[in-house]
Amino acid sequence: MGLFDFLKSDKKKEHEAAEQAKREMERQGPKTGSDMGSKYADSYADAAAATRAAAERMKAAAPPVSKPMAPAAPSPASAAHKAVPVSPKSAPVTPKPARAAKKRTYTVKPGDSLSAIARRELGNEARWRELYAMNRGVVGSNPDLIRPGMVLTLPG
Repeated sequence: MGLFDFLKSDKKKEHEAAEQAKREMERQGPKTGSDMGSKYADSYADAAAATRAAAERMKAAAPPVSKPMAPAAPSPASAAHKAVPVSPKSAPVTPKPARAAKKRTYTVKPGDSLSAIARRELGNEARWRELYAMNRGVVGSNPDLIRPGMVLTLPG
């Protein structure tokens, strides 16, 4: 045996092992999916089929749609009526002459807070932000710091 014969035998063994692995892969058949194997692909296909089946069941259980419904007009108790006014559907709207708006004011007393004033004067404690926005020039940058004697303008 020559000096490099042992290297040839190692390469031959590696080549035979690679051929054996290749034959084994061909015997098992082609894999689907990524490197995770067919088990992953099968579970993915099962999940997709289950999702489609659930969507079909939900569609079948839903009540039939006869005609599209018109959006409901906001009620006076909801906050939406402040953002979007509902116009009357029968008579056309004619602009009324502007009358002098009478501003309501409130003078801050000791122990008052914007939320307490909003609850007492506006009927909703959550409207303190609106009160603050209208009176930012009087109150300043800190809405928690109001002083007795400040005159606040109340929203309409």
